[in-house]
Amino acid sequence: MAQISPPSPPEAGSGQPSLKRVMGPGLLLLFIVGDILGTGIYALTGQVAGEVGGAAWLPFTIAFVVALITACSYLELVTKYPEAAGAALYVHKAFGKHALTFLVCFAVMCSGITSASAASRAFAANLATGFGLDAGNGVILLIAVGFMLLILAVNLRGVGESVKLNVVLTAVELSGLLMVIVLSGYFISGGHADFSRVVAFETPADKGVFLAVSAATSLAFFAMVGFEDSVNMAEETKNPTRIFPRMMFAGIGITGVIYVLVSICAVAVVPVGQLAASETPLVTVVQTAAPGVPIASLLPFISMFAVANSALINMLMASRLLYGMSKQGVLPPFLSAVHATRRTPHAAILFTTVVAIGLITFVSLVPDSPVVALLGGTTSLLLLAVFAAVNVAVLVLRRDVTGAEHFNAGRVLPVVGTVTCLYLVLPWSSGRPAGQYEIAGILLVIGVILWAASWSSARRRAARRP
Repeated sequence: MAQISPPSPPEAGSGQPSLKRVMGPGLLLLFIVGDILGTGIYALTGQVAGEVGGAAWLPFTIAFVVALITACSYLELVTKYPEAAGAALYVHKAFGKHALTFLVCFAVMCSGITSASAASRAFAANLATGFGLDAGNGVILLIAVGFMLLILAVNLRGVGESVKLNVVLTAVELSGLLMVIVLSGYFISGGHADFSRVVAFETPADKGVFLAVSAATSLAFFAMVGFEDSVNMAEETKNPTRIFPRMMFAGIGITGVIYVLVSICAVAVVPVGQLAASETPLVTVVQTAAPGVPIASLLPFISMFAVANSALINMLMASRLLYGMSKQGVLPPFLSAVHATRRTPHAAILFTTVVAIGLITFVSLVPDSPVVALLGGTTSLLLLAVFAAVNVAVLVLRRDVTGAEHFNAGRVLPVVGTVTCLYLVLPWSSGRPAGQYEIAGILLVIGVILWAASWSSARRRAARRP
């Protein structure tokens, strides 16, 4: 990569102050690591193992590689356009189609809702385990809905996010995963583990090895999402064109290594069938590896903290994105309403919470439904479609020559990224269950209806003008 020059200062006379650049390399790295860590690895390790058996490390490894390739496209775009807007900005610059920009933006918002819904179910399962409750599906559903109402209350009250607080949150999330690795290592060193399971493929009867690996990778990718959120911090990062590439690669690399180690430890310690049947797989691993160690009882609460953080961040993102689209006239104006005293977008917050609770209830009421896997898979489905669009956008925007030097992803990686992302999206290659497409389709239809209502209302208002 060529030498990278610092970004140009904001234009004078713009009338708006620039955002304060507070994030250096360390804080940016912790932001990326903290955003990736969370619900995926804590809740879905067992489901991934259920698709491929003991070789659960393989889907996580493939998901890591796919994320790394797509990250290169994001790095070229964020160092070329160091602005806060992410995928929607890049797609709009590349194609200039408002309908496409809306779909990308709404898909990102929906991914936040499905991710938060998955986190709420995982939170409920960990709470039941942590307090030793013999809770059935109905009780878990009630806890999950109650948790979403708590997130609603916090969101309505107003949450001042600080990147320094993210240091604490990341440390707590990371401590749980390191606990799994250390206690599993102790169990393994004592000769109690069965490493033959780590290389054993056990696929469902209706899938061959290749399709099973594809399905497991599609699910495991949920654990790698989050790195793309960091590009929204470009305007608040010191010299983003220089430090973003190093910190992005380091963050994805750290989380990728941790995920592979955790998945290897999990299947070596716990039989695959038991792991896949658990809604709190890493808690099961720790309890098996160190049944007499009191620290094992802490993991359900650490897991609760990790997934709660994921849910809050995603609901904040979803509600603010919906509010922004309404403010721009893309969605009905009632969604841009701001509370008079709290100064929070209460209409957008209420709308996204209702959708999230509806999703949790709809999926939970289906007998034997793997709720977290279904919602997590829908999240990865939506984001992989967005990633495919970003990989294409980086090639289209090569014709837009800017004065500053920037990261270059080359010509091959964006093409490979587009193909791999689409492969993991399409139903005949990804092995995804139909339920993920149904949920994604329903959410996008809701978005199109809202967009059509806003467009129709705007036309009627224009027709009434003299």
